[in-house]
Amino acid sequence: MIRNFDKTTQETLLELEKTQKQFWNVARVTGEFLNLLIRTAKSKSVLELGTSNGYSGIWIGKALKETGGKLTTIEFYEKRIIPARENFEKCGVLDVITTLEGSAIKILEYMPEDTKFDFVFIDANKSETLRYFELIHPHLEAGGILAVDNVLSHEEKVRPFIEAIGEHPDYENVVLTLPAGLSLARKLR
Repeated sequence: MIRNFDKTTQETLLELEKTQKQFWNVARVTGEFLNLLIRTAKSKSVLELGTSNGYSGIWIGKALKETGGKLTTIEFYEKRIIPARENFEKCGVLDVITTLEGSAIKILEYMPEDTKFDFVFIDANKSETLRYFELIHPHLEAGGILAVDNVLSHEEKVRPFIEAIGEHPDYENVVLTLPAGLSLARKLR
């Protein structure tokens, strides 16, 4: 357990872990890793694709409370946004999270050019991962981090993305064998 999480947050995370398969949440160790990485990198402007019931957003939001940052999270399914916001409120992170409803591709296509992020986490439609990457690239700051979940569990669907980022001169990438597999890339320039 993260030592500085209050009892309500700890209990909420444990409850949400019971719904991991139903809501396609990341594994606890992946949530812990994202939290630690955001705090270590001192990230301030984070984008998440795939809010679901808010499990990973809680881990990210708690990290951003320490760094003074904000999370923008995008969820396609309206029925998931309400419980996510309730979970964010219970865990005391609602004030650092903006939830957008709709297609991540459409939202990214219309995102103002000057919108920048220093950390992006993708856990959405796996077959669209390459397109997400193409749309996020101009918004990710040099030195920023791109984390993509499910690169081993959904290897076939994300292969075009893995190949593209592996060949892209602006990125260095490694695949971590966390549950489901996590691609972790740093934008060089």
